[in-house]
Amino acid sequence: MKLEKLKDNWDNLLQSLKVDLFLAEPIFNDLVTAYSNSTRYYHNLQHIEQLLTVANLMKDEAKNFSVIELAIWFHDVIYDSQAQINEEKSAVYAEQVLTHLKIDDCIIQSVKQLILKTQTHQTNFEDYDSQIFLDADLSILGASQTEYQIYSQAIRQEYSWLPQADYCFGRKKVLASFLARTRVYHTEYFFNRLESQARFNLQQEFFAINKIKN
Repeated sequence: MKLEKLKDNWDNLLQSLKVDLFLAEPIFNDLVTAYSNSTRYYHNLQHIEQLLTVANLMKDEAKNFSVIELAIWFHDVIYDSQAQINEEKSAVYAEQVLTHLKIDDCIIQSVKQLILKTQTHQTNFEDYDSQIFLDADLSILGASQTEYQIYSQAIRQEYSWLPQADYCFGRKKVLASFLARTRVYHTEYFFNRLESQARFNLQQEFFAINKIKN
């Protein structure tokens, strides 16, 4: 998806919410700037593109797909691998921007809640929109081996400031937490299509890290 198509997605989304595109234009530019930062090897525009594409597969099942799309656009807008409150900051940023765009507060609060759920990638059984959003965000885990390796290398680059031993320790904790779950994916759609591959990828990376001599 080229930048023009991302812009089309943004414009169509904002138009569906009756937002003045003149007001929305600079926001789009700010988002592009944020996601194009040179320190972003994975959490970049390609990540946003992937999520929009994957989530669209479940569009007809969503209760409010606009909320999901807005959450996709804003969930990683604030990203600093050395910080631990990126989700909170992204949620606050989304609230400020969407308020400026005069979007209904009920939508804004729903977007905020979806963004905050990326702290744990856990949600309620009844909240199907958050299940779709979180599964889309984790869809990379169930990608092909090659795609997954590119992803894992990109994550390492984003943490290049961290010594190898410290990175391996932290990364293993993340991998183990996903493997310990009953299931990685909430929706049956993604569970049936990606769960097995995701577990294989996570296990392979875990084993690979175990072999590294720090």
